[in-house]
Amino acid sequence: MLAHRLRKNRRLLRKWAAAHSVTCYRLYEKDIPEYPLLVDWYDGRALVYAMNRKRDETEEARRAWLADVEAQVLDGLDLTPERLWFKQRERQRGAAQYTKLDDRRYEFIVEEGGHRFWVNLSDYHDTGLFLDHRPLRATVQAEARGKRFLNLFCYTGAFTVYAARGGAAVTVSVDLSNTYLRWAERNFALNELSCDAHATIRADVTRWLPRAARRSTRFDLIVCDPPTFSNSKAMPGVFDVNADHAPLIDGCLRLLNEGGTLWFSTNKRGFRLSDEARDLAPCEEITEATIPRDYRNRTIHRCWRFTRP
Repeated sequence: MLAHRLRKNRRLLRKWAAAHSVTCYRLYEKDIPEYPLLVDWYDGRALVYAMNRKRDETEEARRAWLADVEAQVLDGLDLTPERLWFKQRERQRGAAQYTKLDDRRYEFIVEEGGHRFWVNLSDYHDTGLFLDHRPLRATVQAEARGKRFLNLFCYTGAFTVYAARGGAAVTVSVDLSNTYLRWAERNFALNELSCDAHATIRADVTRWLPRAARRSTRFDLIVCDPPTFSNSKAMPGVFDVNADHAPLIDGCLRLLNEGGTLWFSTNKRGFRLSDEARDLAPCEEITEATIPRDYRNRTIHRCWRFTRP
């Protein structure tokens, strides 16, 4: 049953992916109740996130179920075992979502929209490329020409690559992780972008924003996609997107030139944009337009566009 669904989904998406120069996309998203899985395709390889099925499941029963899943995925996608990767899908909180899981360094290059990115299927919970933000990256590229672009909580710099190759005059990428900033710089090099022209800054975004405002640093486009929660030792306190998004958005808006755009996104379940945040500047929710075709979950993230008056 699972193998048949995977085969069908791959057949339906293959032509669309080729037409849009996409080599990695979501193939399966809990389509069948008996198989609560996420299956992502990475250019001839599959990454399976296995959910917990039931609380009272024994270890023996789970091992048998996972063996069945593995056999069906290999069959349905016509893969050899070395091209199939499994991870346990659980809610990640704080530093856990960035903790290194392994050191096998199973890295390779994928293409998306004419751009190239390093991904790693083995060592981290995430792979280095958030597939659900593909449409928003394309929007950023379409609006970037001649603009000053800021990427906050930049992760591995995919938004910056799109902006830079879309003709942005200046890009700045800010993140607290040296690991991800180095990864971003590798992505820049892969796309023939000079790190001298596209700055990366290691900083706590919440502390960097007021410093940048005092220096009168200004941008035309900003992407802000914060973690849902962070208690990093490098931060003075705890960040919670529910409690802290309004001052974060306010800090972003203070760096925007007149008529500039802020895209604010979160994958926090049940998130509600506060009235305080809505009152800061004209905004509209654009979530539906930013969810890609390959995602069944139409609330995988939520996204708003703010405009500086």
